Amino acid sequence: MSPGTILHSTGLLDGSVFEKTVIYIAEHNEKGAMGFVVNQPFPRRLNELEEFRHGKAFPLHLGGPVDREHLYFLHRRADLIPDGAEAGGGNFLGGDFKTTIRLINNGTLTEQDLKIFIGYCGWDFGELEAEIAEGSWQILEAATLF
Repeated sequence: MSPGTILHSTGLLDGSVFEKTVIYIAEHNEKGAMGFVVNQPFPRRLNELEEFRHGKAFPLHLGGPVDREHLYFLHRRADLIPDGAEAGGGNFLGGDFKTTIRLINNGTLTEQDLKIFIGYCGWDFGELEAEIAEGSWQILEAATLF
C-alpha cells in the first residue's frame, strides 16, 4: 500500500465509527498509516470555528476519531501552498496553513483544491494491512480525492 490509496469500508465495519466510510491514505511507512475519512462532512463550516469566524464559509470534514482538537488538510496546489508533504496521487498533506486560509478567503482555493479535516485515522505498522486481509476494507482502484 502507498500514500494515495483510497479505501472503502465493508459490511464488517457496520455499526462502528467506520461504517460506510471512504478513507484516503495520506501516509504509509514503517510506523504505520495515517488517513482521512473523505465522505463525512462535519456539521459546521470553517467560519463557524471561533479562530476563523471572520473568514469565508468553507466545508470541513470529519477526518477520523483521532485528535479531533486539530485541523488537517489535503490539497493539490503545491504551486500555491508551500511546505506540504507528498501524499500520493498528486496530493499533498498540510503546508503553510496561514497561506492556505488567506487563499481560501480571497477565493483562490476552492473545494476542488482542498479538503480540511477535523481529526484523522491512524494505524500502527501492519494493523491496516491486517484489516484489509480480514476483509474490513476494500481498495478502490479508480477513485480520486478531488
